[in-house]
Amino acid sequence: MPELPEVETVRRGLAPWLTGARIDTVTLNRENLRFPFPADLKSALEGARVDSVGRRAKYLLLGLSSGRTVLSHLGMTGSWRFAEHGIDKQPRYYEPGTEPRHDHMVLALDHPEHGKSHLIYADPRRFGFIDLYDDPEDSPHLRGLGPEPLGNDFSALTLARAFKGKKAPIKAALLDQRVVAGLGNIYVAEALHRAHIAPTLAIGRLVEADGSPKPALDDLAAAIREVLIAAIEVGGSTIRDFRSVEGAGYFQHNFAVYDREGDPCPTPLCTGVVARIVQSGRSTFFCPVCQKG
Repeated sequence: MPELPEVETVRRGLAPWLTGARIDTVTLNRENLRFPFPADLKSALEGARVDSVGRRAKYLLLGLSSGRTVLSHLGMTGSWRFAEHGIDKQPRYYEPGTEPRHDHMVLALDHPEHGKSHLIYADPRRFGFIDLYDDPEDSPHLRGLGPEPLGNDFSALTLARAFKGKKAPIKAALLDQRVVAGLGNIYVAEALHRAHIAPTLAIGRLVEADGSPKPALDDLAAAIREVLIAAIEVGGSTIRDFRSVEGAGYFQHNFAVYDREGDPCPTPLCTGVVARIVQSGRSTFFCPVCQKG
């Protein structure tokens, strides 16, 4: 499922072509995705202008001139693409076609600079969804989310406050969207490896008695930022179904441990081999030599 870098890649691909565009018509080719389309989605969109293309955690947010906000979650196979054009931004490429039966919503746009185009939401497995809010803070999907890991509110101190006195394993804590928003299995594994922290470590051990972060937690906060920024720069990771607006992401070629079971650890001078364990039903990849408890 797309994580923060993949959704941010899609947002950046859409924003120049969608911001400022008027939505002339909306075509819904079915009644539902994971959930039913909002009953007033078509009437709310038609005639509105898209004033902003934002992101919160793993959700796309389209701010409309009416003041309402469209929330889009891509699920496992959801994607947005323009029918008429790709986006010329190397090294990613554009895949112009998909099976029409998977095109569930089409927005006919008129942009003051780029002219007329059609923006299509496709989703073969229909695990994504689209919702509509007068105020995005009313969304149950956004309510209670933790800080954005690339925002000013995120730091080692933020993590220390959430971790103090608790025994949960660090991987599970980082996947909790109430602790930090937008992280998933891939980038948690990569960040923990960069910070040389075992995924099974109890989170309370990263916090001093006075509540301040230990040096390892400073390293982890920095590693989370670094791995997300590096992934965004190359368009996220293409794992099975993810495609950006422009095509595929390439960060999977830079994975240090994720899906690398049996490979030598890439940490300089480390003699470890990447191992795989299961935590809460999900695969965890790490180096048992340089990621110490």
